[in-house]
Amino acid sequence: MSTPEPVLAGPGILLVLDGWGSADAADNNALSLARTPVLDELVAQHPSTLAEASGEAVGLLPGTVGNSEIGHMVIGAGRPLPYDSLLVQQAIDSGTLRSHPRLDTVLNEVAGTSGTLHLIGLCSDGQIHAHVEHLSELLAAAATHQVERVFIHAITDGRDVADHTGEAYLTRVAELAAAAGTGQIATVIGRGYAMDKAGNLDLTEHAVALVADGRGSPADSAHSAVHSSERGDEWVPASVLTEAGDARVTDGDAVLWFNFRSDRIQQFADRLHEHLAATGRTVNMVSLAQYDTRTAIPALVNRADASGGLADELQEAGLRSVRIAEAEKFEHVTYYINGRDATVRDGEEHLRITGEGKADYVARPHMNLDRVTDAVVEAAGRVDVDLVIANLANIDVVGHTGNLTATVTACEATDAAVDQILQAARNSGRWVVAVGDHGNAERMTKQAPDGSVRPYGGHTTNPVPLVIVPNRTDTPAPTLPRTATLADVAPTILHLLGHKPGPAMTGRPLL
Repeated sequence: MSTPEPVLAGPGILLVLDGWGSADAADNNALSLARTPVLDELVAQHPSTLAEASGEAVGLLPGTVGNSEIGHMVIGAGRPLPYDSLLVQQAIDSGTLRSHPRLDTVLNEVAGTSGTLHLIGLCSDGQIHAHVEHLSELLAAAATHQVERVFIHAITDGRDVADHTGEAYLTRVAELAAAAGTGQIATVIGRGYAMDKAGNLDLTEHAVALVADGRGSPADSAHSAVHSSERGDEWVPASVLTEAGDARVTDGDAVLWFNFRSDRIQQFADRLHEHLAATGRTVNMVSLAQYDTRTAIPALVNRADASGGLADELQEAGLRSVRIAEAEKFEHVTYYINGRDATVRDGEEHLRITGEGKADYVARPHMNLDRVTDAVVEAAGRVDVDLVIANLANIDVVGHTGNLTATVTACEATDAAVDQILQAARNSGRWVVAVGDHGNAERMTKQAPDGSVRPYGGHTTNPVPLVIVPNRTDTPAPTLPRTATLADVAPTILHLLGHKPGPAMTGRPLL
């Protein structure tokens, strides 16, 4: 029996509003403070629901905030995917990480040559890129293998967690080292330098020179290193803790990267590897989880299979899609939504929108939204395009600054852009699915460990709006289920395109 054609079948637009979370109006909710008549009407007058975008619903540990990477992966896969952080935790809980043959080999070799183990990663519990508690297992493994010299090259956060909490997290690192009986903080640097992913190698070189060659400002403690920053934890300058002595990476040492997420650490990892090789230092380098580096770095924990998702189904059906986003989110509508696959499939067009000059999200919260909108409108008008997939980045990217005023402006700019895109969809007879990938701007403050309320630019566990704007007004609007998850997006998209969801998808069409 053939599958009945959906009432709304036809070409469409998948619009990901990055950081568009749902929460009650409040004085720290940029979305409710902003004037957003289009988004308000979108939710009120069209079929809509709230979709879970965090925790177990998308393959994260319970209670873990969502993020753009896993959000787009699950949107594309049509099913929850065990995320790298979950896989790492499972490896810790089962004991397989500490007994991993690759880790065993690395630690035995460095202990046998009296070399140094260098642990490099983000020291916070934001669970977006890393978790400071993972250090406990790595330090315990080093102690078991009698590695006497363990240097921790700490990257401070201030983005995924409240700013000015770096000192508390470095105190926790020191506690973990003391409990393991090995390890000490050797260097400190902010993630603005160490985790740039925009290709700004001038920033990355600060981190490379610090770790490889010990080039940084001397600091007598982690406390003084953090407090040397005038721009918060994200921009702590390269600091060498004098109490650690000579903490440079030398020939025969081992480097273990403990971020579990790849995209913001891989530029640093590549450059450090290249610098060490260029200066004649052979180093055994491994990563906690799998990285997308130019040089293959063996991983202790591999990724979940994300094949059989939206991209594969579109290709099999011979449907053409155009992917559009600013540079900050371009990989999310291509690489991540395609299941962490860099292959440009048949029928795919990728439009990476760039601007001029250095990005300043507080001064320019509009970013390059006008160019993104124009590209979406143009693609929507093409009869050869079945699906336009676009990311509007402003709510999330500006929200990460923690600046409430700028984020309100970003929300209002996004509202105006959505208005133009909806008009283009009406003109071209397209349906629109609008969805957030995780929460962010709906909570712009957070209580710090000392009890104070501080600006917060991180993600949330709040659900996200999911709205379907039909391509026809002459039929009754469908009713959506009261609850959904991001895993339901791809099956719904395929249904709207007139195709049955693929067998790998456990999500459901919402119509």
